[in-house]
Amino acid sequence: MTLTIGVDVGGTKVLGGVVDPEGKLLAWTRRNTPAHDVSQTLEMIVDVVRELAAKHEVEAVGVGAAGWIDAERSNVLFAPNLAWRNEPLRDAVASVVGLPVVVENDANVAAWAEFQFGAARDAHTSLLLTIGTGIGGGIVLNGELVRGAHGIAAEFGHMLAVPDGHPCGCGRRGCLEQYTSGSALVREAQILAKNNPDSARILLELAGGDPGRIDGPMVTQAAQQGDNAALAAFIEIGTWLGIGMADLVQILDPQVIVVGGGVIDAGDLLLAPARTAYTQSLAQRARLAVAEIRPAELGPRAGVIGAADLARRR
Repeated sequence: MTLTIGVDVGGTKVLGGVVDPEGKLLAWTRRNTPAHDVSQTLEMIVDVVRELAAKHEVEAVGVGAAGWIDAERSNVLFAPNLAWRNEPLRDAVASVVGLPVVVENDANVAAWAEFQFGAARDAHTSLLLTIGTGIGGGIVLNGELVRGAHGIAAEFGHMLAVPDGHPCGCGRRGCLEQYTSGSALVREAQILAKNNPDSARILLELAGGDPGRIDGPMVTQAAQQGDNAALAAFIEIGTWLGIGMADLVQILDPQVIVVGGGVIDAGDLLLAPARTAYTQSLAQRARLAVAEIRPAELGPRAGVIGAADLARRR
């Protein structure tokens, strides 16, 4: 049985695991990410690989990194929450651990995991949207992961939603992730609680009466308890999510759209308004066969599993 290691590197944590060809996670470890220090982040990745390789015979390593990866799956061109800028990550890791290494975008590896082993395993063409602080995306088209000419395809969060809208970290204004993401959810809930506190009694109680202290878990908890402002915030970001998915369907016509990321823990609080807006936005197109929207199945394991499987197929 061929085993590979997958490493998922984010702004706060490095997750690593040993994965078999069926996508089963055999071992697991975690480190904190020293996000502002390139050399220490590399040390954490190497430490994770060495720990896992010491107990299992593995043939390759896949690293999923939160950033833009070049077409050769070698260099991290830019990482918004890490110190990497044109970082030769593949060669840096391989030279130390003595194993072949593949580097891939974190949303791409999650998309591949859900396609191979998760919510889209019965499809030949699927999309993944990860709804977290921002939006990540991945495309699998006819069984192939689409990376684009320069390796940075599927940045769905930076499609234009509102001309001259909210400023985005990418430098543009009005990007989709400014209207449907964990950050957008919190911003909307804070505004509603401030402007109409009577509609946000549960939410404000959780936040100690201060709208500025409202965070994502509070919004989810309050919505589950029927708080009107929290429910309205989910309807708002869910509606934008549905509109964005409708645009993607017009271009790519997938069989399945998988929605993952931290916000998906809210379940139908997010997906019900998203599905409604999705169908309404497609208009006559919705009379034909369109992609089914499904919640992700693999959760935080997806990055590790997908990175390991792509390393196996390198």
